[in-house]
Amino acid sequence: MQVVVLALQGAFDLGLSALLDTLGTANELASTMDPPAAAINVTLAGVQRRVRTAQGFSVPVVTAAKARDPDAVLLPALGDKMPASLAERLTHLDVADAGGMLREWAQAGAWIGAACTSTFVLADSTLLDGRGATTSWWLAPMFRQRYSHIGLDESRMLVTSGAFVTAGAALAHIDLALGLIRRQSSALAALTARYLLIEPRASQASFIIPDHLAHNDPLVERFEEWARRNLRRGFSLAAAARSAGASERTLARRLRAVLGKSPLAYFQDLRVERAVHLLQTGNSSVDRIAAEIGYSDGVTLRTLLRRKLGRGVRELRSRHG
Repeated sequence: MQVVVLALQGAFDLGLSALLDTLGTANELASTMDPPAAAINVTLAGVQRRVRTAQGFSVPVVTAAKARDPDAVLLPALGDKMPASLAERLTHLDVADAGGMLREWAQAGAWIGAACTSTFVLADSTLLDGRGATTSWWLAPMFRQRYSHIGLDESRMLVTSGAFVTAGAALAHIDLALGLIRRQSSALAALTARYLLIEPRASQASFIIPDHLAHNDPLVERFEEWARRNLRRGFSLAAAARSAGASERTLARRLRAVLGKSPLAYFQDLRVERAVHLLQTGNSSVDRIAAEIGYSDGVTLRTLLRRKLGRGVRELRSRHG
């Protein structure tokens, strides 16, 4: 398998290293298998002749034009992690040039994967139009506003849509690389994951912090302020809409457009966030915390915690009953 890792200026060091080290580990392990797995030939390419990472390290690339007919292409994240700097970075010429290369490779049949902020580069190329994707969870509102024609599910670690794969934040680069290795050999991917101590993980949901979602929408912010004041009192769409200064329909439509959730779903997210904070920082029981955030008993809260946090909820429950 011929794989191109396409690094742009200011590449996220951890993401670039995660891709290269995961593929390198797989190649070292391939020869130990019976029968040996085929090698993955990796070419580190750049749109420009000289590439430096976000931390200033020089990347020894060949120009992308010389990386002909790859079977797969992987894009490590850009080093810009917040909406304002990322939006500015996406206006640079090398992003447009990368999009052109990606379209050429896709037309030739390449499998293309992007992780974290590089999902924006792939989205800008138009190759994800009408498809599903994931991205860095805190940038989901920005992604929805820029690419309303792409179906975003930021709770997922990996989303495969045809020949295109997107991965979540930071260490999801490893999941992306393992997904590529799995295309060649599921046994090799499993062995590599064990060497790297990577457990199967389908979701980013347990990492999402609702009030760290990087949106800049006044109506959503007014709803969030109302919701935090009323966690104990309970949800009322009519009261929320009045407080936010909008109709119920407008509020629901805006929440869906910015956060991909209904007002009630986001209200529940804020309740779970508050519950997790109290569980991690205090000694109150789940039942007592449930009462503090508006539930009559702990059954509903336990169900929500289990649904949103998965295995992570077991440790919290064992500590608090």
